[in-house]
Amino acid sequence: MNIAVVGTGYVGLVTGACFASSGNNVICVDIDENKIDSLKKGIVPFFEPGLEDIVKTNIKEKRLSFTTDIKNAIENSSIIFIAVGTPQSEDGAADISYVLNVAKSIGEYINDYKIIVTKSTVPVGTTEKVRDSIKSCSDIKFDIASNPEFLKEGAAVEDFLKPERVVIGIENPEPGEILKELYSPFMRSQDRAITVSIRSSELSKYASNAMLATRISFMNEVAKLCELVGADVSDVRSVMGSDKRIGRHYLYPGLGYGGSCFPKDVRALVNTAKENNYELKICASVDQVNYDQRVHFFGKIQQFFNGNLEGKNFGIWGLSFKPNTDDIREAPSLFLIDEILEHGASLTVHDPSSMQHVKDIYGDRIEYAKSNYKVCENKDALIICTEWSEYRQPDFQRISKLMNSQVIFDGRNLYNRNMLEKKGFKYFAFGI
Repeated sequence: MNIAVVGTGYVGLVTGACFASSGNNVICVDIDENKIDSLKKGIVPFFEPGLEDIVKTNIKEKRLSFTTDIKNAIENSSIIFIAVGTPQSEDGAADISYVLNVAKSIGEYINDYKIIVTKSTVPVGTTEKVRDSIKSCSDIKFDIASNPEFLKEGAAVEDFLKPERVVIGIENPEPGEILKELYSPFMRSQDRAITVSIRSSELSKYASNAMLATRISFMNEVAKLCELVGADVSDVRSVMGSDKRIGRHYLYPGLGYGGSCFPKDVRALVNTAKENNYELKICASVDQVNYDQRVHFFGKIQQFFNGNLEGKNFGIWGLSFKPNTDDIREAPSLFLIDEILEHGASLTVHDPSSMQHVKDIYGDRIEYAKSNYKVCENKDALIICTEWSEYRQPDFQRISKLMNSQVIFDGRNLYNRNMLEKKGFKYFAFGI
């Protein structure tokens, strides 16, 4: 099939590259000329495991191309995926202006029958607005569909190639069958396509992310209670996870969620409810609990140092909001960096992939170490913000010799407190 994907962020680039890998001809479109020039050379502008190899392979095989010419892409494609950003507005609503701008361009350049698919995470009713925008510019027949992405950063390629489900929202059955055929190479062992109405499709993405965010915030609340009553959250989680009705996923307490999806999607869902004169009380609380968790963690640091961080020297391991990505959007590490600097302390950080992004924000206000052990030199405390695999089993004897004080604040509950205390460390985590 001939496909155009408008937008080359996480969603658009993964979508385009993976469709090309199954033999389709894919044109990826973006207005950023520098990004397009880099992509033509096979240079991916963000870190996502496995993606660069797929991009380079399909460029070489001439199945994947990149352009800023949206007119050419529209005219030479039968299916057009809209995968541009929907950033959060000040009131928490999703800004769909980029989506509607693409719709306007499609209306201007559509030359024959197309299937127009919203891939971006959009509020309920957006795909219908896309339809109306195109119709206002053209009389040429087309169909619309909603196909929300369910990709986890750090595992996006695997999620696309081996999807748990493919949600297809349609008005008419014909485009649904075509989209199912497009996805069929990724579902050979089992058909995991779910066909629903367009509005149900749009809402399903927000509802799914809000549920996962709720589990995270719920466990963070339970962890705080464990600290107050003398329970161990690891034991509590083990008991909860053994219940098949609950399961073991997303039951880990920590600094809370970040990134481009959970925070934005929870707030957008709350805003959608408000627009319909309804209050989503649980979702609003989920967002507040997530923020409070960072404040609670910083409070542990302040309490240990008797409220005075002036002149202290801290190290941070992990800056991205989760491992296997360089994304620092809404990352808890940024909150902690701001607080530490504001309270007069100095800071050295390390992350395998996202230090340049942090440097673009903080410049020389903090130091950037080439290794995680370099971070520990002459530090009064080490703070863990992201559970990268290389941080899971470090040489604690080496760390002990490097630090001024053997103090670890673990925002991801990576280590065993009893083991560290036997090694002479003071160890602070969640729910223990």
